[in-house]
Amino acid sequence: MPDDAPGPDQLALGFVAALRLAGVPVSLDQSITYLQALRVLGFDELESVRLAGRATLVSSPADLERHDAVFDLYWTPDVAGDRARRAEPVPPPVEVVDDADGPDERTDDGAGVDPTGPRLPQVARTSPIEVLRAKDFSAYTDADWRDADRVLRDVRLIGTTRRARRRQPARHGHGRPDLGATLRRAHRHGGEITAIRTTRPRHRPRRVVLVLDISGSMQPYERGLLRVAQAAVVNGARGQVEVFTLGTRLTRITRELTQRDPEQALAAVAAAVPDLSGGTRLGATLRRFNDRWSGGLARGAVVVIVSDGWERGDPRQLAAEVARLQRVAHRLVWVNPLKATAGYEPLARGIAAALPHVDRFVSGHSLDAIDELAGVLAEATARARPGASHDRPRSAEAPR
Repeated sequence: MPDDAPGPDQLALGFVAALRLAGVPVSLDQSITYLQALRVLGFDELESVRLAGRATLVSSPADLERHDAVFDLYWTPDVAGDRARRAEPVPPPVEVVDDADGPDERTDDGAGVDPTGPRLPQVARTSPIEVLRAKDFSAYTDADWRDADRVLRDVRLIGTTRRARRRQPARHGHGRPDLGATLRRAHRHGGEITAIRTTRPRHRPRRVVLVLDISGSMQPYERGLLRVAQAAVVNGARGQVEVFTLGTRLTRITRELTQRDPEQALAAVAAAVPDLSGGTRLGATLRRFNDRWSGGLARGAVVVIVSDGWERGDPRQLAAEVARLQRVAHRLVWVNPLKATAGYEPLARGIAAALPHVDRFVSGHSLDAIDELAGVLAEATARARPGASHDRPRSAEAPR
């Protein structure tokens, strides 16, 4: 094997990259654990390598089949041996260059370039923020999170407007006559009514209620979604955004997220939520939310449930509680980061039972997906009813 051929760690990280390209979310912590496992097991037995990947890189049973398919293509003995023998990769015809590194020395106005010399690859430039916006939260590094904070601090989640009880003055005489204002104006003009004052309805944004699943299966997306919730609370008006965590118990964390420093806010949440990255009983915990909050905070609000739908309890209870919540909310949105995975189908029992009672079903796996969610929350259209093909896949229909 050449001295500069890919080593075992490089081969393993190449497999991790192949999994991500295939749509399997793999976090940095999972990658490190996979490398540590392979250093103990070695590469002599491919089945041991396969089981190490299953144990460390797969977060959902739905990804097992995709993991095995990528494994068979990547770790086939002939293919793996060919990778190890190659000293250097073949340069691609198009090379993506980060604008943050400055101009590339190979691109100029043509002066001093030998037309008979070797043809250099074309250079496509892209902004690092543009790349980061499309990147899955589960694949973020610490450096990515530092860059993403500049974008996340401006996140606003504003619900569609509703008519308030109070009214406001109307212009040009259009609206309901305001007898008090008309008489006060007449009094300033010697009792002569010179103009009829009118009022029109006042509108205000609906409350947005975020219910975040913080179970172990959602751990790769935990930091990103909590950071989005923190920015929404800080940038919103008082009481406009409420946040709860959903695990083995229900916890209201709005107060903890009012701190403007993101790290301090997330530390406060970690101290206040004892079941962070633990188990989950969506149906039972959602029932506690409905019993206490559906008649107050959730009534007439835009409710957002963020979960992969992995339910350990009775899915029928989850379906009943989601339907109960939908009846009091203005709109019920379900956010599942796994929805962006190629070939994803909502086949888990929990998500399949809940989706017939959900108005919109979107992903929340990246910064671009969060922008899409913000647009969905602010939609002024009428409530979308279940059954719309762009809201729910047909495979999510409840079993008969």
